[in-house]
Amino acid sequence: MADRITVHGLTGHGFHGVYPEERERGQTFRVDAALELDTAPAAATDDLTRTVNYAELSQRLHAVLVGDPVDLLETLAQRLADLCLGYDGVQAVEITVHKPQADLGVPADDVTVAIRRERR
Repeated sequence: MADRITVHGLTGHGFHGVYPEERERGQTFRVDAALELDTAPAAATDDLTRTVNYAELSQRLHAVLVGDPVDLLETLAQRLADLCLGYDGVQAVEITVHKPQADLGVPADDVTVAIRRERR
């Protein structure tokens, strides 16, 4: 099992969804990202350049979360995963996209789409 760097609950206002009102008003989305990588080189050298800078990662994830709208959470999750896998050393990533204000027609706390992708 690889080491993990995880960002939980990154939040932004996005306009994702298939319904016109979702695209017009937008809503809150959250993302959790868990990156799998070997952190030993960074730990041994105390060198930030040998790991993933999670502040920079968070800013980039947020830009996707609030950026160009997509219809499906699955598409958004894939875009976020692709961004994470673009970092050197990241072998795999788990992304969970939360849509807590999804209109389901019945009471619910949250809707999520979770994916796991590995470097090929």
